Amino acid sequence: MGIGKQQISTTVSIVMGSLTGLLMNARRRSEFGLLVVGAIVVLFGYILLSIAISGKLPSRTPIFFAGAVVAIVAIQVVNRRFVPDADPILLPVALLLNGLGYIMISRLDPHAAGQQLGWTVIGLGIYALVIARIRRVTDLERFRYILLLLAMFLLISPLLPVVGENINGARLWVHFHSLEFQPIEVAKILLVIFFASYFIEKRELLTIPTRRVGNHLFPDLRAFSPIAVAAALSLVIILGEHDVGFSLLLFVVFLSMLWVTTGRWTHLAIGLVLFALGTFIASHLLGQVHERFAVWLNPWKTESSTGYQPVMGLLAFGRGGIAGTGLGLGNPTSIPYNTSDFIFAGFGEELGLFGVTSIVVAYMLICASGMRIALRARSEFAKLCAIGLVATIGFQAFFIMAGVVRLVPLSGVTLPFVSYGGSSLVANYALIGLLMRISDEANRPDEDQFDAPEWLITEGDTVIGTTGR
Repeated sequence: MGIGKQQISTTVSIVMGSLTGLLMNARRRSEFGLLVVGAIVVLFGYILLSIAISGKLPSRTPIFFAGAVVAIVAIQVVNRRFVPDADPILLPVALLLNGLGYIMISRLDPHAAGQQLGWTVIGLGIYALVIARIRRVTDLERFRYILLLLAMFLLISPLLPVVGENINGARLWVHFHSLEFQPIEVAKILLVIFFASYFIEKRELLTIPTRRVGNHLFPDLRAFSPIAVAAALSLVIILGEHDVGFSLLLFVVFLSMLWVTTGRWTHLAIGLVLFALGTFIASHLLGQVHERFAVWLNPWKTESSTGYQPVMGLLAFGRGGIAGTGLGLGNPTSIPYNTSDFIFAGFGEELGLFGVTSIVVAYMLICASGMRIALRARSEFAKLCAIGLVATIGFQAFFIMAGVVRLVPLSGVTLPFVSYGGSSLVANYALIGLLMRISDEANRPDEDQFDAPEWLITEGDTVIGTTGR
């Protein structure tokens, strides 16, 4: 009888521990609160937009609200199951940006908004698949050359006949029947994983000077050969596709990871010199690059042709001013490619300086959270991989936003989570999934304990109690 009471007591303790663990996990509780706040902001914006345009509440408000509730619950269940100790800020901020982008796209192109909503669901599914299947991010190190070959194939695929497609002068698209996507969005993540793995293995050769040239010692250049070939091939392929935005992004991410690995300013200086030389050559060989530099320097000179898009973007920011015209009350439809390249200008007109500053702050939060994840990562590979992923999303956001306001020449890359585009959205959710996996590993007291919830105390395969969390 005593044994029966003890078993009942242990069972009750385990059940209560599980409920307490689900309710008291501080990170997931914070994430839940941020998800709710983000959903309220997006729902409020959706209602304001409908009132401004039609003068009445949107008919699909209950469906929109129910979808937000289902999404929050599903995210909480998935994260508590697979990444209970991961960063609580990354995903809510990404979803907030995604929601704001959906509102602006629905204001400009309702049909595209429906497609964007579908890609959001697929992106969240890919996110869940990444954190569920990749239980240790260090397992990816073993497949680095396979990932490199896959990345090279993805980069080449837009150049292939039949499947490759040229859109607006750039050959970055692959289509199968009605499905179109940009393979480079996936390739950039695979290249980050490859560079992180290779740099960690060859760090001593890349850092310690062993080759004597006269009275000076330099790192062995042979260690740079595989990464130099991979980087050069990537750049040549992308330049062959007549796109400078993604080639610039890959080069900057590559250079950032190399500098973080070696800590040598000489590598950074050489990379910047090579970048300046490549830019000069590309501006003379590629008409598209020359045109973008000319438009960047003086868009008003060709305002009726090639400078029309940036001029309309600047006028949109001018109309928006400090507080904006209000959602649905501006005229962002006059801006070409307003759901993709220049969606940031649409926000500048209707939300003003306050609105676009909030978007910039959101990206800063993602980057800051990513850098904190990198600092806490348990392995050198995970640390460098996190840095590369953060650099990818941070530089991509900077290039397109700075290009729209003419701080730099227009790159043509998408604004992560905000711009219309399924391939970009899905790839960036996979990127967030990798960062969440690295964060969960870093914050767990025992990185090998993936299957047992954090509130259980185990001895071998036997549960002997709970932590009371």
